[in-house]
Amino acid sequence: MVNHPNGLIDPLVVAVNNPRILHFLVRAAVFKKPIVKKFLATLNLMPIYRIRDGVKELGRNQEIFEKCFSIFSEGKTLMIFPEGSHDRRRTIRPLSKGFSRIIFGAMEQNPEIQIQIVPVGITYQNSSVYPSNISLNYGTPILGNDYYDPENQVKKTRALKDVISAQMKELSVHIPADDSYDATLSKLNKANVDFTKVNEVNKMIQSGKISGRKRSIHLLSFLKPIIILNTLIPWLLWKYIGKSNDEIEFVDTLRFGFITGAFPFFYLAQMFAMSYFFGWNIAGIYVAISFLIPFLYSKLAPVPAELVR
Repeated sequence: MVNHPNGLIDPLVVAVNNPRILHFLVRAAVFKKPIVKKFLATLNLMPIYRIRDGVKELGRNQEIFEKCFSIFSEGKTLMIFPEGSHDRRRTIRPLSKGFSRIIFGAMEQNPEIQIQIVPVGITYQNSSVYPSNISLNYGTPILGNDYYDPENQVKKTRALKDVISAQMKELSVHIPADDSYDATLSKLNKANVDFTKVNEVNKMIQSGKISGRKRSIHLLSFLKPIIILNTLIPWLLWKYIGKSNDEIEFVDTLRFGFITGAFPFFYLAQMFAMSYFFGWNIAGIYVAISFLIPFLYSKLAPVPAELVR
């Protein structure tokens, strides 16, 4: 069970930091194009339909649920975002009941099955900028079977949601979604807190005593204009493409896809051009440096707190 602040980047972050092969439930809107659907299927992604996709589409979830039941029966891992949608706000939202239908449905179909639920918390220092630090925390496994009671399932489901939600609020930065949310977030941002230090920040929120760190200019900050100058064409192209996105939660997803596809191609094109004029040795050194500088900047450059929105 994972909180969901940042689009398709969230499952990628968990997947690359987990030794098990994961299966994912993703909102059905992503699967509209046949080619995309086939590609996502190879990554173990499955569509889940919501009321906003149309009442008629909801019936298609039963097929997906059956696949999930098989995944559990085979001892495999399923990643679920129980909040039901992505949202950049630093709060754990009420959990939907859809995940309990999958878990308890698998138990009903196979009474011998044992399902361990692991709450996971993702916290970004600033999910709208590049680079951004990330905190990924795993909670204590919860045996779902302890909450399966067909004769009293409504109460048990509520109890399961509460225990999962409580852990997720400790595993990621959680600002209660009340009237003071904006004021609390503003104070944290002004203090330039390190949001990836989840326990410290949550204690600040609970106590109301907020202290942060001084803003400083990092020695590697000078690398940014060098990177932009060296990749000016794809950088300008990204600026143009980025304007078409109207969901801030998908900025990092689009950026990741664009960087992964466009930048290596651009570097290789420049390498061939340089080899023509300066030879392959110089061209090879250029490409190595072109990859090294962004890597160093991504790993070592300072990341500010998010902007208040």
